[in-house]
Amino acid sequence: MQTNPTVTEKGTVRQRKKKKNQFPVAIVILAIVIWFAIILGQKSPRLALSWVFGIAFGVVLQKSRFCFTASFRDPVLTGSTSLTKAVIIALAVASVGFAAIQYGAVSKGLPVPGFVSPVGWHVAIGAVIFGIGMVISGGCASGTLMRVGEGFMMQWLSLLFFVVGALWGAHDYGWWKKVFIDGASGIHLPSVLGWPVAFVLQLLVLGLLYIVADQWGNRQKD
Repeated sequence: MQTNPTVTEKGTVRQRKKKKNQFPVAIVILAIVIWFAIILGQKSPRLALSWVFGIAFGVVLQKSRFCFTASFRDPVLTGSTSLTKAVIIALAVASVGFAAIQYGAVSKGLPVPGFVSPVGWHVAIGAVIFGIGMVISGGCASGTLMRVGEGFMMQWLSLLFFVVGALWGAHDYGWWKKVFIDGASGIHLPSVLGWPVAFVLQLLVLGLLYIVADQWGNRQKD
């Protein structure tokens, strides 16, 4: 295999392997993806659409290196806030979309679509446990799945315990529901504050968080 010499910081010459051409592999994988989408489409168009959307979402995650864990961890460890600002922008865009969908339903006299989950101690406990776990494992659900596809063996272990934790949580869900969830109530800001105030307040808070993240990142660069 052809190699190219590179000079390290100490002045020693090290041979660098030429990167393999992965284009043929990409063509084969693309053909398999299309073939499997056709098979799923024959059974249900929604299955085929879900398959294509999942593949596209995975490609976007891998190319953008998008990870919720890094968005909370990097400002503290490295001072970088690029992913933090990306998550804030994603939340703002999602807020506009969800507000349009929900308001459209409510204006027609329909119930609020989606889930308005109850807020209580179970949310705080789960957030702390999940936050500790995702920092130790180095990835959230999306980041773990992305790195599993890239071949990181540590993330295989994280995925395993994701499954174990989900099964354990489903097994004990009755206890959590009885002790914490049943006594809690959901908070739907548009129903409490009105749609205009709740929408503006949501975007205002996200905008302030973006400004803080941007200033934090610029300060760390100085």
